Amino acid sequence: MPNPASKIADLLRQEDDFLVSAHVHPDGDAIGSTAALGWILHSLGKKFTLYNTSGLPQSFDWVSLPAPLHRELPTPLPAWSVVVDCGAQNRVGTALDAALVPERTVNIDHHISNPGFGALNWVDIDYPAVGAMIAEVARELGLALTGPLGEAIYLAVATDTGFFTYGSTKPKTLELAAELYRNGIKPGEINPRIINQWTPQRLELLAEVLSTLELHLNGEMGLVVADLETQRRTGTNTEDCDGMVNFVRQLRGVRVSAILREDEPEYWKFSLRSNGDDDIQGVAALLGGGGHKNAAGGNLRGPLDSVTQTLVQCVGQVLEQMRK
Repeated sequence: MPNPASKIADLLRQEDDFLVSAHVHPDGDAIGSTAALGWILHSLGKKFTLYNTSGLPQSFDWVSLPAPLHRELPTPLPAWSVVVDCGAQNRVGTALDAALVPERTVNIDHHISNPGFGALNWVDIDYPAVGAMIAEVARELGLALTGPLGEAIYLAVATDTGFFTYGSTKPKTLELAAELYRNGIKPGEINPRIINQWTPQRLELLAEVLSTLELHLNGEMGLVVADLETQRRTGTNTEDCDGMVNFVRQLRGVRVSAILREDEPEYWKFSLRSNGDDDIQGVAALLGGGGHKNAAGGNLRGPLDSVTQTLVQCVGQVLEQMRK
């Protein structure tokens, strides 16, 4: 029986006219996977469109793309839609969510919450990044993981594994990294491009966000807040908040780090991080969100005090269950 990567490779060979998209507010895995799949289609001589309603984040403007990343959904919709790194269909944004045709959709993802919303679904939580899954598709097509294709896959895998430090990093992850290194990826060159993207305004935002630190649950949970007023005062936006939750994770004794980011008045995006066996995907699930064992998130509405209380209670509930 053909494996999922082989089935997707066959479809890419046989069909034409593809839309490639990922979740809104794309991170490194979303952009890397989108770019990598674009380079694969480019190598096959296929017609394709790269799309993300949020556009290309400034921090990834150095990424080599085989075509522009459009913010407007093309009409008519291409014959096939390939959705990468989306734990749920609505994460692609309102326009594409409404337009997707399940019978003409390929769904490639590694989130446990993914329900399988396409005709061809490859959902495997054992992969640390969707970029590693795209690498499998490239291999099935006989494409070497070199040049911009290799860089895109490295971006996806390196960022979603915390540069190979998270618990999701496995021997095959490091073997993929070694293959990319042998094929010309130079960590000393690409890592600074990924990491060194901060502005003075973002550094000011970090200082203000860290000043909001509160410890809960006897010091086992650390929480910071990035409200709209702080973002406005520092001249920053939601994109500038990415990664700040990881600073809290470095506190000794903290098992769960969290940030509440206000995207609209009293509409909060919560991001959670943990280490090792502390599975915070269950926290996100209690609140209608999703994610992975050590990285999860979702949305909450209400005043900050109320939202904080709800989040702390759910984290406490899950931590208590893990003690039993």
